[in-house]
This record gives sequence, C-alpha cells and structure tokens, in this order.
Amino acid sequence: MIDHAFVLGAGLGLRLRPLTEDLPKPLVPIFQKPLITFALDHLAAAGVKSFVVNTHHLPDAFEALFAGRRYREFPVRLVHEPVLLETGGGMKNAQPWLGTKPFIAYSGDVLTDLALAPLLEEHLRNGNDVTLALRETGLAANVAFRAGRIIDIGNRYGHAGNFDYANVSVWNPQIFERIPSGKKVSFIPILAEWIGDGGRIGGVVLNEGRWYNLGSRAEYLAVHRMIAEEKWRPDYVQPSAWPIRVAPDATVDPAAQVRGYSSVGAGCHVEAGAIVDDSILWPGAHIASHARLKGSIVRTHRAADGVLTDAVI
Repeated sequence: MIDHAFVLGAGLGLRLRPLTEDLPKPLVPIFQKPLITFALDHLAAAGVKSFVVNTHHLPDAFEALFAGRRYREFPVRLVHEPVLLETGGGMKNAQPWLGTKPFIAYSGDVLTDLALAPLLEEHLRNGNDVTLALRETGLAANVAFRAGRIIDIGNRYGHAGNFDYANVSVWNPQIFERIPSGKKVSFIPILAEWIGDGGRIGGVVLNEGRWYNLGSRAEYLAVHRMIAEEKWRPDYVQPSAWPIRVAPDATVDPAAQVRGYSSVGAGCHVEAGAIVDDSILWPGAHIASHARLKGSIVRTHRAADGVLTDAVI
C-alpha cells in the first residue's frame, strides 16, 4: 500500500490566462468542484491517506480551499515555494512530509480517470525505482519505453520516444538523494541521469479512460461539454451529487434561461430575461437582465451584460 502522495499545485497556468489571474490552475472549478480535488479523490480511492501539495501562484487560494489543512478526512500539508522550484525542486522541498517509503506524484492540474492500480502494482512487483504512467496523449511522445523499461526521456541517449508521461508516477525515496536542495530543477533531467546510471525506471501504458490537461480556455469549456453530454463521472469522485450544474445558493430568475452545458457557481445571480448558453459562471458572477452569453466564462464576482460570445469577463 502506498499512502503518501505529492500533488503538484505550484504551476503558473500561463496558457489558461486570464482565468489563472483569479485562481491557480489546479483550483479552477469544474461544475463547482476545484480541479485539484479530482486528483485527491482519485488518490484516496487508491489508498492514499496523506497529501502534500506545493504552492506558488496565489497561495491564499489554497489556504482557503484546505482550511484546517484537511480534505475530506485526509490531512493536507501545503508547502509554499516563494520561488518556483519546478517539479524536481518542488519534490525535494516536500521531502520532510513524504516519509521513507514509495510515494505517488500526481499533477494537480490534470483531469483523468486512468486506472491507478496497474501503476502501483507494476512499481511494487518489479522493484522499480520509479514507475511512470504513460499514454498517447497527442501532446508529445518523448518517453522511450521498451519491454517494460523506460530507456530514454527527451532523446538524451538517442532513443526515439513512443509515449508521453501522463503526469502520474510512483517514486522510491532514493530520488531525494539525486535532487539538490533549494534548486529550481525539473525531475526530467534527474530521471534521465538515473536511467544512465542503471536505475530501474519502469512504466505502464494507460490509454484507457479520459485524460485532460486543460491547456486552454477552449479545452476548459470542452471538458464541461463532455461531462454534460456524455454524463462522465469517475467512480472515485466525491461528493456523490457531482456534477452540480447550478450551485444550491445561486439565484436564477424564473424568467432566465440556463442552457447547454452551462455551470452556475455559488452565489451567482442571473437576472430576468438573461440567457446563459454553454457558459461557465464562477462564484459570485452577476448576469444582468436580458444579457446573452454564448460559450463564455464569467470569472469570480464579475458582472456581464449585453451580448457576449466566446468571451472571458
């Protein structure tokens, strides 16, 4: 059993701007549920009992979400990085709270229902130092995976890649000996060097299920469309009532219309005659009387009126 996880929450989310001016990317809502909490639910269902989350951009938002330093019944340790340390440096910085046994690393800004059990089983059964979840994501193919072993990353040793890293992995604590303290460094070159030193670096191809990186506003909207139209709901998700299309405390006038895959967040007000079509309203948004929204996003406590198409307010 692996009961500790490092959940990466410190990225800047530059490609998702201006949405990430209000919230860190891992906290953007998906039908009222912060993105990072899908990762935590997924890990908890796999047996994880303690989470370490690194932060950098807008750390107060993480403090507010994890008030009391807990998520559900599980402890959450927030480790702030005043200077962004990247994936390897962030992992090293979290070392004091990750214990002395294997742990899972999981990017807090991906949304997936890939099966975690095969990844954990492969790591423990084969005595790997590191085991990566691999996938054909369509984004890149920089991991060379042959006969159950990762033999190259980024073509460092001349081996062409055939899979992409799916942002979930299992690590033995020996990784900490290889990462310098307080340094800004990705774990990719660290891992590549370990391969060259004969490390047992394994992988599992997990092409089944859904996997989203949400790298753009269009992808953010598309995920809402997919969830609404295909009724996608991973078994691990809490609460059982998710997805929540309209927050219980939102006010939608009886003469307004909320259509398509729209989502209306907590404390929102949609006035009479407004039409909200395939649009996402973050908490506290105010939609004026007779406004028309199509394919738009209204950020936290913003107001929208008039006719808006493909807009971010």
